[in-house]
Amino acid sequence: MRKFLLALLFGLAALSAFAQSLSLSNLSAKSKKSSSDNNISLASQSGNVQIAMSVPDYLVTAGDIYTLSFVIGTDAISYSLPVDSTYRIRVANLGVIDASGKTFVELKRQVENLVTRNYPMSGVQFVLTSAAVFKVTIKGEVFSTTEKNVWALTRLSALLKESELETNVNNLDPYADESTLFEENELLTKYSSKRNIVITSADGKSKTYDLFKAERFGDMTQDPYLRPNDVITISRFQRIAMINGTVERPGTYELLEGENLKDLVEVYGGGLAPRADTTRIEVTHINTETEKTGGKTYVSQSDIDENYKIESYDTIYIPTYKDLRPSIFIEGAVVAVQETDTGSVSLTSSDIKGEGMALTSSEIKTEDMQSTNRLTIAFSAGEKYTSFVRGHSQFFSSPVADTANSYIMRDGDKIPISIYKILYDKDFDSDEILQSNDTLVVPFKQYFVSVSGAVKVPGRYPYIPDRGWEYYISLAGGFTKTENSRQKIVITDIDGKKLSKKDPITPEATIEAVTNSGLYYFNLYAPIITTLISAVSTSISILAVTGVLSK
Repeated sequence: MRKFLLALLFGLAALSAFAQSLSLSNLSAKSKKSSSDNNISLASQSGNVQIAMSVPDYLVTAGDIYTLSFVIGTDAISYSLPVDSTYRIRVANLGVIDASGKTFVELKRQVENLVTRNYPMSGVQFVLTSAAVFKVTIKGEVFSTTEKNVWALTRLSALLKESELETNVNNLDPYADESTLFEENELLTKYSSKRNIVITSADGKSKTYDLFKAERFGDMTQDPYLRPNDVITISRFQRIAMINGTVERPGTYELLEGENLKDLVEVYGGGLAPRADTTRIEVTHINTETEKTGGKTYVSQSDIDENYKIESYDTIYIPTYKDLRPSIFIEGAVVAVQETDTGSVSLTSSDIKGEGMALTSSEIKTEDMQSTNRLTIAFSAGEKYTSFVRGHSQFFSSPVADTANSYIMRDGDKIPISIYKILYDKDFDSDEILQSNDTLVVPFKQYFVSVSGAVKVPGRYPYIPDRGWEYYISLAGGFTKTENSRQKIVITDIDGKKLSKKDPITPEATIEAVTNSGLYYFNLYAPIITTLISAVSTSISILAVTGVLSK
């Protein structure tokens, strides 16, 4: 029976502690709504209390509230123990404990041992009910000195990131105002350093921290937990430089004193990536001693080994041997292709309605037919056009591409090659080898039919499949009857071959309505003949009057 009573009393004590915790949590939630600093909510949530009790290095902090529960005989005892700035905690009437510098685990063990020594079998429990929220000050290279509310498990880096906006500045442009080592930040300026941050504690002791070491190497001693009344001084960086190209970790980095090209490549850049070409490294300066507008210097592996000096805002580009591969040009009715972040291919040419979808002739705009792209594509030595074209088929997917009449321009010579056969005839093979600076030309297949001659409105009209010559003559307003008789026409296809009226009309065909009316020619030349006869008659009359003809 006694054990049953002890268990019941212990349960009531735990329920009391839970109710007090819930009450404090609700109170914190209300204060969150009335506070302009949302950092308060981070520490006042019950979830953070659980985190604090699960982290072995959570330090007891002024403002913490703990609950002590135990049983004396049949009496359940429960105390709320707040921690003030003296860090001295009175445990019932049993004694006073100095909690300064102690972790929660250490304090819990000391309190429970104290109660157990005085009241054995008391079922003592010591829990954290509410984690403290306190202020720290941030000054130095910031837009303005600011106080922030944090809690005992807020690290330095987390505090700075809490002030970051959504925009992420990944690249260094020394001429742009957005250049910064941090993400765009409402607190830090673009000159703020992450390598030289000084924290001065409440007792006046100062220590310098390097967030880069914490981020890159996992040295968490460089990313400390913050403590009440810490003053965080952000220094101004001395040098920053950007490295990109063939390195494992391209980006913008802050260099310490004595660090230069070797450090930038091997430490910050993570080392050279495969196929890095260290014979022609480009170093672009924003300023030089002789040229205020900057300049470009070419260095090599030996300069890396000698730790070539880097100035602030220098940009280092390490090319790849891929850049040295031979290239050809593709121009005409080709589709520009862009790799997306997911690695898929998206077609950016305006004449493609959707990947794998063809357009009808009525959907093709005039500007699409007249525009052209010019692509530069690298290839491997000895590669055949057959494998090259099939491997880059996405370039030739435009519905206005005349792939059957494509050709290669090489040293002024025109070499026909049928891309159409390469793509759609699996048995077709070409022995033509790619050569550097070849230009593969893909003509445009113009989807129109030209109508000329004895029609009312000569011009160029959209091509519609399965329509005969009568359709296009009607689009041109019909025959001019005074000029054309018996509907005589001449039809010529794109290759200059004459077609009969029964042949299908193909794109870029020309239909000429022949001018063959006798009445038209009579009306055309009659005024001239009349004028000539009148002139001759007049001349004869003049000669007769003057007597010239009578002699």
